[in-house]
Amino acid sequence: MSDSLQRQVCFSLYSASRAATAVYRPLLEKLGLTYPQYLVLQVLWERDGVGVRDLGRSLELDSGTLSPLLKRLEAAGLLQRRRSGADERRVEIHLTENGRSLQAKALDLPQEVAAAAGLEPQELRALQETLAKVTRALRAAAD
Repeated sequence: MSDSLQRQVCFSLYSASRAATAVYRPLLEKLGLTYPQYLVLQVLWERDGVGVRDLGRSLELDSGTLSPLLKRLEAAGLLQRRRSGADERRVEIHLTENGRSLQAKALDLPQEVAAAAGLEPQELRALQETLAKVTRALRAAAD
């Protein structure tokens, strides 16, 4: 790898993201999920019945990316999309029983990946805080 590439923070972020996803991949394959599908389920395990727009905001995904993802999860029997009774324009996402049952199987995944990272808990928290700060600053600069 070139020295100039190693000095680029964005490349380090990109490499770390790919490495984390590579650790998740075999763990999620056992559950029949991709990483983006796992992220959708994570939101729903916390807030079942969330609206599609809110889900997109939480995951920072546009509707062109989110819609096919939701269709695949629905076809797999893990969630249902339903029109809100209060507002027909709003589509809500609800877990099925199969979607709910995956939560117990996925509970240890974050700890397994954190252990693979080789950082102490306080180092992981500091990293998360730093990444959140970088993300906010870069978003502000992009706007």
